[in-house]
Order: sequence, then structure tokens, then C-alpha cells
Amino acid sequence: MALEPYFFAQLVVGLALVGLAVLPRFVSDWPVSLPIFYVSLGFAAFSLPLGLPAPDPLKYGTLAEKLTELGVILALTGAGLKLDRTPGLRDWASTWRLLAVTMPLSIVAAAVLGWGVAGFTLTAALLLGAVLAPTDPVLASEMQVEEPGAGAEDEPVEGAAGKTDEVRFALTSEAGLNDSLAFPFTNLAIAVALLGVDPGLWFGEWALVDVGYKLAVGLLSGYILGRALGWVVFAGSPDSELARSVRGMEALGGTLLVYAFTELVGGYGFLAVFVAALVVRDAERSHDYNETLHDVAEKSEQTLMTVLMVLFGGALATGLLDPLTTTGVAVALTLVFVVRPLAGAVGLFGFDRDPFERGVIASFGIRGLGSFYYLAHALNVAPFPEARRLWALVGAVVLVSVVVHGVSATPALKLLERRSS
Repeated sequence: MALEPYFFAQLVVGLALVGLAVLPRFVSDWPVSLPIFYVSLGFAAFSLPLGLPAPDPLKYGTLAEKLTELGVILALTGAGLKLDRTPGLRDWASTWRLLAVTMPLSIVAAAVLGWGVAGFTLTAALLLGAVLAPTDPVLASEMQVEEPGAGAEDEPVEGAAGKTDEVRFALTSEAGLNDSLAFPFTNLAIAVALLGVDPGLWFGEWALVDVGYKLAVGLLSGYILGRALGWVVFAGSPDSELARSVRGMEALGGTLLVYAFTELVGGYGFLAVFVAALVVRDAERSHDYNETLHDVAEKSEQTLMTVLMVLFGGALATGLLDPLTTTGVAVALTLVFVVRPLAGAVGLFGFDRDPFERGVIASFGIRGLGSFYYLAHALNVAPFPEARRLWALVGAVVLVSVVVHGVSATPALKLLERRSS
């Protein structure tokens, strides 16, 4: 009897999910992240003659977009529910610096490298800069805020704990917001691809709609719906057996509700989801149910991350990086090892923290699901003739980032703690 690829796929996914539950018990102190295991598993599985269809993100462009979209919004909910600092100029100073300075510098540098070194057209180079703008709140979880309340500043923490808390907070909050702030730049690349390079053909609508209207609607929708969800979530206690059996499902349902509504009214759903999660977190800061909400969101995002990383490994095994040239490899390495650290250092210049602490924050801008989503989305709505080369270069950046940041995250935090003790 012939074995169907469907069952082999189930086998691979089942193995990955068992690993998601079991591996953290044994590798928590290792200098390695779980995504590295899943990419390796996917690479191995799709390299074997099992009849599995190649997970080509160009062939399955719509599926790639929707899966990564879901992965991003679940991650944004998890990130928002972790953070306990009320947004403000002082407490979120590191975040604003990374968003206002580091992010635009990274976009410009990636676009210039894509155009001037990798040889992309102007539109493809613009898209490259935009899709590499968002950092990932999942793939370097060791560097993220670990649980609700960990980012609180009601009683500032001194020493090693305070330093690692600031690193975790800065990277988590940056990832939560730049996943949505990359949209105007992606839409800029799409507008140029559809209408041409003459700004007179698209600048007015882009500035008013893609920058102004959609950001404002996303922010407002997230705040209003977050307030409503906060009231619903904390209105009563789950006393019955039925109520206890679905504890925390508001996190998943609320994510889908906020995202879908905001997209339907023309706003940026990514921004709304993150803002709504922050507002829900703010509704009852000391309530134990915050941990339940976060646990459900985190399990959902980790499950989908596992599947996506296995598929990414499969794409690597079936030729995703084939169009990559030596120049492309050099550009990918430059983006990870030079552009992000330098742009981060510029953004954090003058920030009142230890230089090594600033260096850790500047260096850990991991790229991941957000980059995959924006690239898949753009290629589904506009013609980019260099699509396969773009996937190869973005895939290389994410691969290098997953490996380098996954291996170095734990040692970096331990070194930061030793320097502060």
C-alpha cells in the first residue's frame, strides 16, 4: 500500500509539536533557540523522498500570506499582553528611539544595498527595505519579556535584573509596533510598482490614506475595542466548570475580532491588535487572569510558529535560496551584522543606559514572520519581476537572523547579568 504524503506531513507536524512541548525542558540553558530545531526538522523532512510538496512561497503565495498574517497577529497579541508599562515618552524611550530612528535608517540602508549592490530595480529595492523593517516578537523569545508584569516600572529594578528587563522590554515593544509601522513603506513600494516612480501619481493618496488614515484608524480601533474587550474579560469570574474549560479563549477570539474589524474599516489591523492587547493588559494590571490570557495567546503563536518554521526549513531544502548569488549572501550578512547594529546604535545614542546594554538592544533586531508576511502580501497585489530573488534574499536574512540571534541570545543575557553583578 502506497503511503500518502498527507500522513508524512502529519508525522512531521506532530513531531514538531511534541518537540515544542518537550524540548524546553532540556535546552532552556543551551545557547540555541527552538526555531533552529524546527527549521532543521523541516529541512530534513523535505529533503527525504517522502512525496511532500515543496512549500514554495511563490507557488502558494496566498497561503503563505494568510499563514504568516495569522502568525503575526497572534504574536502581537502575546507581546501586548506581556507589557506592563503604560505608554509614555519616558518609560518607552528606548522604543520610540528604535522606531523613529533605527527603523527608518534600516529601511533606507536595506533599499540602498538592494539597489546599489544586489542589483534590484528601484521598486524591488524599496520593497526589500520595507519587508525587512519589522522585527519579530516570536523567533527570539529568549530576548522578549517573559510574562505579564515583567516590563513594569512601578518599582524600578536595579542591577542585572534591571538591565535585562530593559533589553527585553525594548525588543518586545519595538517588535510589537514596527510590525504595523512597516505597512506604509510596503504600500509605498506597491504604489511605485503599480503606478511608476513619479510621486505625482501616488504621493497624495499614499500620505493621506496609507500613512494618515490607516494608522489613525488602527490606533483608534485598537483602543476602543481593547476597552470593550477589557470590560468583557474582567466582568465576571469563570466559576462554572464550563467557564473554566474555556479560560483565556478571549485572547484568541479578541485577536481575530479586532484584526478583522479594523481591516474591514480600512485601518491597519496589526496596529489595532497590539494596541488592544496593551489596553486589555491595562484594564486590570494585577489580575491573575492576565496570565491565563497570555498563556493562551502564547501557545497559539508558538504552535503556528512551529508549523511555519518547519515549512521554512522545507522551502530551504527545496530551492528557496537557489537564486542567491555571492553578492546576495554578502548583502544578507551586511544587513544582519552591520546595518541593524549601527542603526540601533544611532537610535540609542544618548540613551541613559550602559553601553553594552545599548549594544545588545541594537544588535537583536531579529527578522522573521513579519518579513515573510509583507513580502508575500506585496507580491500578491503588485507585479515584482524579481520576486524569486527577493524571496531568496529575505529568506537568507531570516535564516542568518534565526541562527545567529538564536544562538547568541542566552549568552548575551548571561554576560549582561555578569557585568552587572
